[in-house]
Amino acid sequence: MRIIIFGFFALIGFGGSANAAEGVITLGSAHSVKVTVDRLENTLKKKGLTVFARIDHAAGGQKVGKELRPTELLVFGNPKVGTPLMQCARTMAIDLPQKALVWEDEAGKVWLAYNDPGYLAVRHGLQGCEKVLTKVGKVLGMVSRLAVSAK
Repeated sequence: MRIIIFGFFALIGFGGSANAAEGVITLGSAHSVKVTVDRLENTLKKKGLTVFARIDHAAGGQKVGKELRPTELLVFGNPKVGTPLMQCARTMAIDLPQKALVWEDEAGKVWLAYNDPGYLAVRHGLQGCEKVLTKVGKVLGMVSRLAVSAK
């Protein structure tokens, strides 16, 4: 059944990415990688989240003589939200803090992707954290849409 559902989403262009991964929400961006990550970082900070790291994978590749299209990872979170999730299922800590990946594909299109909180709930067998997960999903969706929008 999972293959059929995945195939359906791939056919309709779920997230628009040809490389759609299970449990990952992907949005197309109207901006460059740098601008998209800047917008995401600024929005997260305005919402009171902590940005722990910004990793430029393309710059890392250059250091070892490898070429990589622009690719950045933003690591962020809020212990007030993450701690209760880890209390529900300690293995959740492997996926926290949250991460957002922004990259440019072969055609020059920029994408933003993040872990689907619903998928993480299933992955870690979270029970009793439905309100927290709903809040996480809403915040991730909102900040991501703001980062990629043309406005």
